Amino acid sequence: MNGEKKAVVKEKVYGPSELKLAFPMPSCPGCGHPLACKAIVEVLEELGIAGKSICVIGVGCAGMGFYMTKMDIAMAAHGPAPALATGIKQALFDDAIVFTVQGDGDCAAIGAGYLVNSAARADQITVFMFNNANYGTTGGQMAPTTLLGQVTTTTPMGRDAKRYGYPLHIPEMLVPIKGVVYSARSAVNSPANFQRTKKYAKTALQKQIDNVGFSFVEVLTACVVNWHMTPVDAMTWMEEKQIAEYPLGEFKNVASID
Repeated sequence: MNGEKKAVVKEKVYGPSELKLAFPMPSCPGCGHPLACKAIVEVLEELGIAGKSICVIGVGCAGMGFYMTKMDIAMAAHGPAPALATGIKQALFDDAIVFTVQGDGDCAAIGAGYLVNSAARADQITVFMFNNANYGTTGGQMAPTTLLGQVTTTTPMGRDAKRYGYPLHIPEMLVPIKGVVYSARSAVNSPANFQRTKKYAKTALQKQIDNVGFSFVEVLTACVVNWHMTPVDAMTWMEEKQIAEYPLGEFKNVASID
């Protein structure tokens, strides 16, 4: 032994986000929304745009994870989050990356008109819609994304297509709109799908960085309280029922509108 000590090089592999505050997440145990928020936060850091990003939160559970971040956020009324995000983007443009975080009810029901018209205008924003197949905040009522046969407080016998219509597939609906340059659906029910969510979020936000057009990502999440399931059973239900109805993937990814 010559007494020399080898230098130890430590490389950070993983750790807490610098954006997250040291407070508990205001979500129910087993909720999938915090995972979806975590995926977006990690992407903001990896892209180096966290300091210039503004999150517009719709009414509901979806955006609660961003209350606990060191980010600029704005809260819209129920539905018009894309309109508020567009106003912020037009005011700041190159100085800001603006995205919305909305639930399926907020985005696809009362906010559907705002969503479609923002897409038609090719607004330079990104919309993230968290789909837990019900109105989670207000007690578990049927949402536009509630599955056929699914029991909710307003469909106690299960959703019947003849009475309540069919589930909406928003990413597929947005594909024909010319102003949409990216539309995808992911989930957070497994480590692999969590990474898929990050990949899609990164692509969607990159479209905005490149000033290409409107981008959209739906993320399937669990709502164990209103589904009346254990977290483990909820993951199984997502795989067997929810993802079967809402297939994961990229439905539109173009480099330019023209």
